[in-house]
Amino acid sequence: MRALSDNDLHAFQDERWNAYAQATYISNFKDAFPAAYTNLNGTPNSLSNKAEYSFTATFTAYLGLKAWKGGEFYVAPEMISEQPLSGLKGIGGSIQNFELQKNGTTSATWYRSRAYYRQTIELGGTSSIVNSGPLQIAGLADSRRFVITAGNFSVIDIFDKNTYAGDLRHQFLNMAFMTNAAYDFAADARGYSWGVVGEMYFDDWALRLGRFAGPKDPNALPLNADIFNFYGDQAELEHKHIIKGQPGALRLLVYRNRENMGRFSDAIAAYQADPAKNATTCTSFNYASENASAPDLCWVRKPNVKMGIGINIEQSITPDIGLFFRGMYSDGKTEVFSYTSSDRSISFGTSIKGMRWGREKDTLGLGYAQSWISKAHADYLNMGGIDGFIGDGKLKYEPEQVMDIYYQCHVVSSAWLSLDYQHLANPAYNADRGPVDIYGARVHFEF
Repeated sequence: MRALSDNDLHAFQDERWNAYAQATYISNFKDAFPAAYTNLNGTPNSLSNKAEYSFTATFTAYLGLKAWKGGEFYVAPEMISEQPLSGLKGIGGSIQNFELQKNGTTSATWYRSRAYYRQTIELGGTSSIVNSGPLQIAGLADSRRFVITAGNFSVIDIFDKNTYAGDLRHQFLNMAFMTNAAYDFAADARGYSWGVVGEMYFDDWALRLGRFAGPKDPNALPLNADIFNFYGDQAELEHKHIIKGQPGALRLLVYRNRENMGRFSDAIAAYQADPAKNATTCTSFNYASENASAPDLCWVRKPNVKMGIGINIEQSITPDIGLFFRGMYSDGKTEVFSYTSSDRSISFGTSIKGMRWGREKDTLGLGYAQSWISKAHADYLNMGGIDGFIGDGKLKYEPEQVMDIYYQCHVVSSAWLSLDYQHLANPAYNADRGPVDIYGARVHFEF
């Protein structure tokens, strides 16, 4: 075998470009479940209490080019076809399929998910190998380096990463395990944005700072280009460590959004002062509620600030067993603007490789997640108000809880089959509805 030379354009020790692709199909079936009421008084955001079927089909191509020392360009065209449960309504922080988008249809839709530039400035320390992969060109990286990423990508491409919960097509299906459910990170209706991130790596430490554009309207596709007045900021401090020979990491994340969004208490006050300002009469951006006896956020949208703080822990116990924990507290004063309906959240669980039963490329995952909403948010929903995802017309408040169990089977070199079971209690934080059993299957291919 000849040695790799500087003239090799696709050498894995010093890769100049790469191209990867993935295709994933996820199917979910929801059983019928008990509910004291559904879409009460014309409130439109209940999860149907009848049996339902949902699916997503996605395809993504990942193209990378190393332009000069430390300079890399990436682009990722993507396609989705989807059918959500109940029009993606009626579940708060525990939506059963992370692939679902807020504006998808059963027809295939093509779009650009990512197009960005990354510049790495090496600052010394120890050198390690960076493996080739989607959105990652192979080469060497110093343990001390500064990285700047700018363009079109997702906040969670960089922030709140976790080895055992967050690999979108190999691990848990439920959105509660993709990131902190209470992390209302700036994004369009597909989960992407335009922004800039700076990362400083110093051996076992890393500090990340980023600013991103949010949507013009809550949970909508068009982004607001006025990034100096309306934005999502985040900062994350990470420390990697070794405990008894096993790797782990601890991350502290804070975010601050400034958006044109409504406060729940303001919406309640506006309705109580003038019942004509209800959910059926507002002509600005709204969610088309037909409940004339309910307040609505559309009457009180103005520049407001939303903040949150979260922790993210991962720890390998043995080479085949890992544990994870996430928890976040957001202030809960304003509506969900980009992610999902949760003001406080935790998730934890384990990932177990199949080494012990002779299937080392298989994975068993067990996870539990719980979300809460603030008192103001609960009061607003109990009066019949809705946000982008939830609102049954009335509320008997309890935290929303989900258990997610999956088994991923490695079928052939580039194909995986997963079976998944989710048990959802108190959907949309309502003890008058549920519990709900959801069964899922996922087929994933990589090229």
